[in-house]
Amino acid sequence: MYSDEASVRTLLQKVLSYSQAEQTEVAYLGTESALTRFATNHIHQNVAESNAELRVRAVVGQRTGVAATNRLDDESLRRVTEQALEIARIQPVNPEFHSLPAPQPILPASGYSERTAQFTPEERARQVGIIVGLAKERGLESAGAFSTTVHSTAIANSLGIFAYEPRTEAECHAVVMADERGSGYTQRIATNVSILDFEAMAHEAVEKAQRSRSPIDISLGEYPVVLDAYAVAEMLQNLAFMGFSALAVQEERSFMNGQFGKQLVEPRVTIYDDGHDPSGLPQAFDYEGVPKQRVVMIDHGVANAVVYDSFTAAREGKPNTGHALPAPNSEGPLPLHTMMEAGDASIEELIKGVDRGIYVTRFHYTNTVHPIKTLFTGMTRDGTFLIEHGELTRPVKNLRFTQSILDVLREVQAIGRERVQSAGYMTVVAPALRAARFNFTGITG
Repeated sequence: MYSDEASVRTLLQKVLSYSQAEQTEVAYLGTESALTRFATNHIHQNVAESNAELRVRAVVGQRTGVAATNRLDDESLRRVTEQALEIARIQPVNPEFHSLPAPQPILPASGYSERTAQFTPEERARQVGIIVGLAKERGLESAGAFSTTVHSTAIANSLGIFAYEPRTEAECHAVVMADERGSGYTQRIATNVSILDFEAMAHEAVEKAQRSRSPIDISLGEYPVVLDAYAVAEMLQNLAFMGFSALAVQEERSFMNGQFGKQLVEPRVTIYDDGHDPSGLPQAFDYEGVPKQRVVMIDHGVANAVVYDSFTAAREGKPNTGHALPAPNSEGPLPLHTMMEAGDASIEELIKGVDRGIYVTRFHYTNTVHPIKTLFTGMTRDGTFLIEHGELTRPVKNLRFTQSILDVLREVQAIGRERVQSAGYMTVVAPALRAARFNFTGITG
């Protein structure tokens, strides 16, 4: 694996020199990751992996082909370059493809922490021990994982782009079990591992688990809800896939179609993507080497914008916002740093505003039902409680739901002041919120 800018630049320039295509793009995706897993209050696995993938995109007229390898010797580099060209030559012509992007100035992002990069297995074990220790002390059972990762990403193309940045992330999540039905959850992710507060995480999961013992049945139907930050983040990730991509709009499968400039949800709601916001995992450029722009998708409730890559931008004559995924991909551009602006309420204040409703810690196993209607389905998990007269009272058996996300956001009554970054396919930074109604359709058993 190549770990510095000079050696990566040399590697990518070598690949470009091998290519016989009219235009060529080379992406270097290097990863060094280490993971500590624990279950039944014991660490049971400690692994580390180092890998580097090279992806070559060749352009012949209006045909493109992509080939990838993780072998970086000269013979493999020549072969993958030739494969990309061969694939391009047999592809159908795409009359809407114009060109790879040209270079633009890139503003560096603060996405690297030496502390995270140098974090040791012993240090990971000590931090995991905080969660395990509190669970043991309370007679509970913990399971989860704690990882640290260094990403080395570089993009070069034959039009003059060269972009390189190292990034780091530290992520820990845990489930604490109190009995067959009682459980609590915690997760945190950050560029700098020092930011992660393992004492707070341990207490969050343990206290939720203790409160979740012996859950009750409730009548199904619509309830006012307080959605914790994890639940809101899962909801926003689903929303991003449903329609914040320019490709989804161009293919007329987005809930944003025909809505730009209109009041789409409650005016308190602002949702944006910002690769430079330190609340997330900063990233300076996308997987075409284009600088990331801040995009406000929903501005005080108004449908405002979607994100673009070079292809979708050229298709509409719009500016490229720097949101390309590695080629090839069927999703088009995506907002990988989706964030919702915070409000001014504490969790206690959110709960206090509900006379009788449901508190949801997080959603699990969610799936899209209808992207234009923003319907998604799934279940609650790891801390679902009845709210009575402004207080959390009894735990509730986990519930199934089918719900329009926009309907929830149209009826937001208050938004939390604290935001949490959650990890999934993308990272999402979200606050908790209170909404007037949410439709629960079943019990998970």
